Amino acid sequence: MQAFLIASDSDEREVLTFVLRHAGLAVSPGGDLARVLANWTELPADLIVLAGDEPSQAQEHVMAIRAITEVPVVVLSEAPAEDRLLSLLRAGADLVLPRPVSPLVLAEYVRVVLRRSGAVPAFMLPRLDLQEISLDPATRTVAVTGREPCRLTQLEFRLLYVLMTNREQVVPTEAIVERVWGYAGEGDRELVRGLVSRLRHKIEPDPEKPRFIETIPSVGYRFSLETS
Repeated sequence: MQAFLIASDSDEREVLTFVLRHAGLAVSPGGDLARVLANWTELPADLIVLAGDEPSQAQEHVMAIRAITEVPVVVLSEAPAEDRLLSLLRAGADLVLPRPVSPLVLAEYVRVVLRRSGAVPAFMLPRLDLQEISLDPATRTVAVTGREPCRLTQLEFRLLYVLMTNREQVVPTEAIVERVWGYAGEGDRELVRGLVSRLRHKIEPDPEKPRFIETIPSVGYRFSLETS
C-alpha cells in the first residue's frame, strides 16, 4: 500500500516517513503536491498525508487533491481554530490532527482511515492461487505455469488483483478506474485499455489472443480460467 507524504520540513518529513513505514505503508516523501497530482494517473497512492501547511494553504491543497482523487487525506497542522478545522473537513480532509502528534496515535489513525476507506495493506492481502496462475501481493509478482515469475507495477498489480478476485465476472471500466486509480466518475477507457495491454504482455501466452483477460466491448473486462 502506497502513501504520499507532503511535508516542507525535512526533519518532520523524515520522522513521519519512519512512522508511516512502520504502519505498513510504502512511503514516497516530498514537498511538491502539484507534481504528485500531475502524475496521479501513472503513480497513484492509497493515502496522502499533508504536514506543516498553514490551515489556509492546507485547505487549498485538500481541494486540489479532491479535484483529482477520493483517496483518504490526513492533515497534520498546528491546532486550527474551529472555523479553519471545519473548512478543512468541508474541503475533503478525512482527518485533521494537531501537531505534534504521537507516532503511535498517528499510525493507529492511519490504519483506521484506510480500513474505513476499504483499503488494505498489500502485505495483508491473501495470495491468490488459481490453477495455472498465482499472484503474490507481498512481492507484487505473478507466476504463470511454464513462465518465470514476473514483477508487476503498482497499477498492474491493482488491476490484476481486482480482476482475479472477481474472476468470471465482468468488471465495468468505471469500477476499474475507481479501484485502480482511486477516483470515481466516468472511466477513461483509453487509460484502462493501455494498462490492460501492458498486463496482457506480462501474463498472456499470446497477448493478441488473450487467454485470461477478456474484453467485454463497451462494458469492461473479465478474468476467466475457462478454456474454449
